[in-house]
Amino acid sequence: MKVNGDLCHDLLINDMKPILSFDENKDFFAQRETLKNKFIELSGIDLIAQNACPLNIDVEYEEKKDGYTITRFTFESEKGAVVPCYLLVPDTGKKKYPVVITLQGHSTGFHNSIGVAKYKGDEEDLPRVAFALQAVENGYAALAIEQRGMGENKPQKEKRLWGKMCSFTAQAAFLIGRTLIGERVWDVSKAIDVLANFSQCDTDNIMITGSSGGGTASYYSACYDERIKICAPSCAFCPYKESILDIYHCACNFIPSAYKYFDMQDLACLIAPRKLVIITGKEDIIFPIEGVERGYETVKKIYEKSGYPENCKLLITPKGHYWCPETAWKNINEAFNGK
Repeated sequence: MKVNGDLCHDLLINDMKPILSFDENKDFFAQRETLKNKFIELSGIDLIAQNACPLNIDVEYEEKKDGYTITRFTFESEKGAVVPCYLLVPDTGKKKYPVVITLQGHSTGFHNSIGVAKYKGDEEDLPRVAFALQAVENGYAALAIEQRGMGENKPQKEKRLWGKMCSFTAQAAFLIGRTLIGERVWDVSKAIDVLANFSQCDTDNIMITGSSGGGTASYYSACYDERIKICAPSCAFCPYKESILDIYHCACNFIPSAYKYFDMQDLACLIAPRKLVIITGKEDIIFPIEGVERGYETVKKIYEKSGYPENCKLLITPKGHYWCPETAWKNINEAFNGK
């Protein structure tokens, strides 16, 4: 008898249809409410909310740069969770600026978003991954957030640093009924609360973008917080069957039992009719284009059902798992300007 360590799971996955898969013949709003409740439950956000605390904002410094002002601050998103942030505001004289929340993927930290190289190898990806600087160049204020399990928010004890650092944080979260992606989503939502303390931020016009792990957190954050008007995840959107159920990914991508109830594209119900720009690379080997295109067919049906079919878009770049700044910002700008 041939041994195949994948076969049992593959057979189960192939026979499984998530219970809450989008059904265009059912009431859209009822489906969305049921799906959101299940998403909050499985991601552990309901438990995270029970540990909420005052924001305790601490502004560490403010510095004038060429074309913008940068403010470094931290806040407490829940008891024991301090979130480092950079807020960049253009100096073009407007009273308020729309805000783009920028999230790095698996990198040395969110200092990359502001164009700073702190560690060996950082220079190789700059200025291409300087998301916050790019947002300012395009006329937006930018809020760069250090995600849990990464950069300044990485695990502290040496014994926790084997392999990908955020996998330790993710696995610890699983054991206490949470998920790391749920914690990251919670941090984004609380960061939006913090923006009310900065008068130059237009909190009625909030967008979010990021690539890879930052794209995943961007997508799920928009699913949870309806104050996010435009979501532009890069190199992250793909049905689970073709991505995290088929190709090894970091544990921070996983929500336990998710595929029993929903697939990634079904969650677009929680974003529609707000604008969604899905950015993917034609040659991305860990979020394959065939899966992305299949998932996007469901996204289109969701947006048609919501009454705003024009509010979703799939942007395919010729690259692989790679942030393409010119293409990404062109499409974010078009979404913001209603094109």
